[in-house]
Amino acid sequence: MRKRIITQGIQETSETAFNWLNLEEIAEVEISSEQEGFPIEAALIADSGSCWQAADSGEQTIRLLFDQPQSIRVIRLLFQEQHQERTQEFVLRWSPDQGDNFHDISRQQYNFSSPDSTRQLEIYHVDLDGVTALELCIIPNISGGDTRASLTEWRIA
Repeated sequence: MRKRIITQGIQETSETAFNWLNLEEIAEVEISSEQEGFPIEAALIADSGSCWQAADSGEQTIRLLFDQPQSIRVIRLLFQEQHQERTQEFVLRWSPDQGDNFHDISRQQYNFSSPDSTRQLEIYHVDLDGVTALELCIIPNISGGDTRASLTEWRIA
């Protein structure tokens, strides 16, 4: 009988485990809003020490438009919320045709509740070729109210 022990629990993937794309050099970013002092670059550039935050409440969109079609194997998203209990939803999509048509990768909801649930890390292993755009739509609070979206990290390999 062949057997192997599988590990249980969540294992975070090391930053060095993947060859993350340098988004500054290969993509243009479109955003629906941006809070002064919390630019989108903070979420897209490694070790920025900050995060992106929307200037406006409600649904927000971040769209990466690649200069050349990309092959994407890993997408890493990190959201953090220390202060406000809420249920957030996001949709992650990709496009092969500069955003004319999008295909869902993931649609997810989760709760932020301090102090136990203040961080949401998502790592998607995908097999996408010819990607010309990635789009992340965030509804920061599905119950509404004056809640602003934020994103701590978005990495792509």
